[in-house]
Amino acid sequence: MNIAIYGRPFNDTVVVPYIREVLDILTQHSVEIYVHHQLHNYLKDNITGAQYNVLAPGDKIKGVIDLFLTLGGDGTLLDMVTVICDSGIPIIGINFGRLGFLASINKSDIAAAIHAVVNKQFTLDSRELLRIDSELEIFGKGNFALNDITIHKRDDSAMITIHVFLDKEFLNSYWGDGIIISTSTGSTAYSLSCGGPIIFPQSNSMVLTPVSPHNLNVRPIVLPDSSELSFDVEYRSANYLVSCDSRTAVIEKTMRFTVSKAGFKLNLIRLNNESYLSTLRNKLLWGLDARNY
Repeated sequence: MNIAIYGRPFNDTVVVPYIREVLDILTQHSVEIYVHHQLHNYLKDNITGAQYNVLAPGDKIKGVIDLFLTLGGDGTLLDMVTVICDSGIPIIGINFGRLGFLASINKSDIAAAIHAVVNKQFTLDSRELLRIDSELEIFGKGNFALNDITIHKRDDSAMITIHVFLDKEFLNSYWGDGIIISTSTGSTAYSLSCGGPIIFPQSNSMVLTPVSPHNLNVRPIVLPDSSELSFDVEYRSANYLVSCDSRTAVIEKTMRFTVSKAGFKLNLIRLNNESYLSTLRNKLLWGLDARNY
């Protein structure tokens, strides 16, 4: 089995023992290890004697890598979306961060998780992605998102107005700080913090969530993910922001943005002892009310 490891450069060496554990356990299972060049730049200065192949920019991954393992939080796993693209390569994340909805493997469970992965004791959880299209192709070929696409004002600017069209029919004009277009996967991320609903991944839905709307009667709306949404932005400041998961672009002109399904899915690995409900309970601390005991 060929397993590739990805991680952002870390600010300290606290995670080094956990990374070494991952490498050692993979070696014990006779796995052919590939390390993304970005993580390699960190490892070469902090871990000696590790044996692995370096995955360089432009290297072929489809048909070579069997699965990707991310080291970090949910943001690290989201970074991988643009690397995997439409290759279909499964991905699983070990959580070195805080919440870890997507990167759900705890540091204390590394050995058991790798054993399960190597022995294929898992199922694939296919998740829909969204893509954004515009006149300037602001994100190039990486114009898709697993969690959400957002249109947002700058921190120091006045509110913006966003005119939204659903399948070419006018839906509403939103005055406020911005708007979030979230997949069902991303419903537990930024959208949730702005009052959006939790949507099960199999719901074939996406949610439109306003950010600090000026009109209090404006609420999140759940839409079929087969819909096509168009956005015209009016702004009084010099520019505004458009983000695609963790990638953000500053826009300095008026243009139309179109959001729709990406046309391919991302395969998340779900171990046999995990479920979406157990993740919700654990991460949102459901059931921990003292009245239950």
